Amino acid sequence: MRRAARERTPGPLVLDVRGRPGPPPLRFVRADAGPPALHQGDRPLFLARSVGDGCCRELHLRRLPGHRSPLPPLRAASMREPGDWRHRYARWLEEAPDGPLHDGRWRLAARASFAPGIWTEDFVRDWPDCVLELLCGGGWHGVLPLRPLSAPDAPRVKAYRKHARDGTLAPVLLWWVSFLDGWLILDGHDRAVAALAEGREPACVVLARLPDEAQWRRTADEITEARAARPAGPAPGPRQAALARAYADTLAALPYDEAPTPVWPPADDA
Repeated sequence: MRRAARERTPGPLVLDVRGRPGPPPLRFVRADAGPPALHQGDRPLFLARSVGDGCCRELHLRRLPGHRSPLPPLRAASMREPGDWRHRYARWLEEAPDGPLHDGRWRLAARASFAPGIWTEDFVRDWPDCVLELLCGGGWHGVLPLRPLSAPDAPRVKAYRKHARDGTLAPVLLWWVSFLDGWLILDGHDRAVAALAEGREPACVVLARLPDEAQWRRTADEITEARAARPAGPAPGPRQAALARAYADTLAALPYDEAPTPVWPPADDA
């Protein structure tokens, strides 16, 4: 399978995927005006319906069995090997027959800490049904498993708990989904349970779609034009220096800001 180009960046690992026009095997599908469903191949993994009026609605999900991880099984010896997990996961995602990659730019970023509540109140433990309370504007900001969670004393989880104590536990692979403003677990359900059972937040690698180059450059041009059209301010001083730094930081972040998660038509309409 064709490998993606790696962009030279000072921080995250960015894949420039080409030759995979989509839709990918793991994708969101919307058949009507309702919320999208998650499919893998020809199988739905969850169905969703929106409940309530106004901006603060509830998203009712029913998850279905059958999720296939895009990563191969991890052995204890491989977890103890030194290396950058972002690159390992990138290679496996490229080779995966059931993954989410398609043409475009993708970021793989290591993440070791999250906002309070993400792995507690907003970590969905119920199966198969759950309710996501969407904030005004549509966001939820939690972590959604794609299969039932094992018990903390299950044999595999107990083995992973020792890795967590030893500092050799492989990170959980999350997929950031824009319309949820939250994450799906693509791989590492038992590793997440093990880390939490040991009183730790799981270390993660987060996969996210990035804007295409033409898109972020167009946004940069718009910001630059708007700044140039502003009347000249007073003589340079601390405030003007702070504004200049904010402008430069905004432009520098544009290529790496998350892009909306694509939603595809049903297979019969593609």
